[in-house]
Amino acid sequence: LNRLFWVLKTPVDKRGDIPQFLNAFPYVNGGLFSEDIPCPKFTSKSRQLLIDSGDSNDWSAINPDIFGSMFQAVISPEHRGGLGAHYTSVPNIMKVIDPLFLNELKEAFDDAIGNEKKLRELLHRISKIKLFDPACGSGNFLIIAYKELRRLEMQLLKELGGFTFSGIHLNNFFGIELDDFAHEIAKLSLWLAEHQMNVEFFNEFGRTNPTLPLQEAGQIVCGNACRLDWEMVCPKNEGDEIYIMGNPPFLGKSMQSISQKEDMSIVFKGVNGYGNLDYVTCWYKKSSDFMEDTPFQAAFVSTNSISQGIAVPPLWSYLFNRGIVINFAYTTFQWVNSAKQNAGVYCIIVGISFVERKIKQIFSGSSIINTKSINAYLLPSSNIIVESRLKPLSSFPEMQVGSCPADGGHLILTENEYQNLILTNPVCSKFIRPYMGSDELIKGKKRFCFWFKGYDKSLFISIPEIKGRLEKVKSFREQSTKIPTRKKAITPYFFTEERYSDGDFILIPMVSSEKRKFVPIGFCKEDIIPSNLASFIPNSSPYIFSILNSSMVMTWVRTVGGKLEERLRFSASTVYNTFPFPSISHQRAEELTQCTFRILEEREKHPEKTLAQLYDPNKMPDGLREAHRLNDEAVERCYRSTPFNSDEERLEYLFKLYEKMIQEEKEKGTLFEAEKKTRKKQ
Repeated sequence: LNRLFWVLKTPVDKRGDIPQFLNAFPYVNGGLFSEDIPCPKFTSKSRQLLIDSGDSNDWSAINPDIFGSMFQAVISPEHRGGLGAHYTSVPNIMKVIDPLFLNELKEAFDDAIGNEKKLRELLHRISKIKLFDPACGSGNFLIIAYKELRRLEMQLLKELGGFTFSGIHLNNFFGIELDDFAHEIAKLSLWLAEHQMNVEFFNEFGRTNPTLPLQEAGQIVCGNACRLDWEMVCPKNEGDEIYIMGNPPFLGKSMQSISQKEDMSIVFKGVNGYGNLDYVTCWYKKSSDFMEDTPFQAAFVSTNSISQGIAVPPLWSYLFNRGIVINFAYTTFQWVNSAKQNAGVYCIIVGISFVERKIKQIFSGSSIINTKSINAYLLPSSNIIVESRLKPLSSFPEMQVGSCPADGGHLILTENEYQNLILTNPVCSKFIRPYMGSDELIKGKKRFCFWFKGYDKSLFISIPEIKGRLEKVKSFREQSTKIPTRKKAITPYFFTEERYSDGDFILIPMVSSEKRKFVPIGFCKEDIIPSNLASFIPNSSPYIFSILNSSMVMTWVRTVGGKLEERLRFSASTVYNTFPFPSISHQRAEELTQCTFRILEEREKHPEKTLAQLYDPNKMPDGLREAHRLNDEAVERCYRSTPFNSDEERLEYLFKLYEKMIQEEKEKGTLFEAEKKTRKKQ
């Protein structure tokens, strides 16, 4: 094998006197065998496996894009996770390249049929197209795009009725890949793809370009795409038609290594608020730099987090302000491929450019929406970006996060711990309160907490069960890396952050299953302490409960709230404080209050069920479902007299109202400042 590899990299006229069985092998070139890599030592079993694989398999039929799956299988899950690498299947690749450039080329071909001039112009055009994948992995995007262009070229040549050799060459295909092994596989895969397409070409026309000796297999560079100059990899010349595409790594803020965080700081230097962005956004920033002042276009498979919640303002405000537009998008879909340990992620695809298409497209499930504008939330709407707020935009009471103990678990009691404690020491019961967060509210779990607020320390400090726990709280806080927590070690009997209500309150879980039509929201009695794993609205009017349990709010949550995987996030700053709700009359408020009582009454008819069971979309009681339907109608009448027919209609209305309310708020602020200056002069 070592002699064979030497033969494959050596021209025939330079091989000298070697056995005929070796000299019969062609000169390969292309750098494939340029390095002297010694063969491994074979056992009899591994030798036989190699021979059997050659005897039993038709290697001419190998599909080059399957190398992506092989690459993912070979590298360890830990290494793959650290790279943020996900093998991209052919159907997902087609979701990118079809709307990016292929559909338009096919339409141009259909339009050119019967017109020789147009056919030759299109033939020349596709021979010059440059394709660039700056996160190419094992080369799947480039392979599939190459094959599709070659097949379109063959259709053009058949239509022209003449014959020439293929004008599409691998030196117009560019890539960057961090992993050296994947980078080598990408080059090999492109050679295989070229050979296969040459065979297809030969079968169709009877002649083709020779595959061997190999030419350069694309311009595939091994390096860090976040730090390389993309123009050095894929040079830009006047008149170039370049399409950037790929599936860059997905790594959220908490998953990024020190080096990757440095990449982020380099790429986003001078851009505010990038700290919470996913690593994939580096490719959006770099592609916007590369495409500026050009008609180039880009499209990436991305984690859906970049079009949700707190990620939207820093990324899309920056891109939109530069002049970037979204020309097409696939809304959230679950990642599916045939590789081992299939990536369990939720993705979107976004196509961007500085050149705006007249008709933009949103692909959502099996439907296609044609629109004039696509916003950062991948909706057919203008480029409105919902900014997080500290105070509600609408006339709502303030929402707060619950109390945080920072106690190492020593101020919190399970139901068993609570029962055992009050059984052995009943006096402790007056210092214990129910403690409720998301799980307790939704799943019916019971937890309790020590609550010493309002009691003199002398009443509880001498009780052994309490004293021991407080000493552990003190020790836990003293060892904290957070200065505010260490400062609270001197008062271990108080929560580090105490936020509770003297009266009844509405409790809202921070995270809820995406399968539920509504986030299960509860009314709680004043003796309950809300935990920091939920938000609450103290002393709230009942009609607020009605609004928060409506489809209008849920549509807003799903769009601007952000998600944990696919679970819905309901936060104060991004959802509650930004939700646009009009001013309503006392009569409307009373109507919503009655809806609140109706929902609560229907829940109370099923005391044996948790909210999780009641709001299971497949098992929701008919009475509760009807109560929510009537509530939806009442809430929607606050916006307009006719009901909304879809979530798309709701969102369109909400975004317009949000834009109007923000503008009115700005105008009031300007007026206030003007009045203040006038009073100061007077």
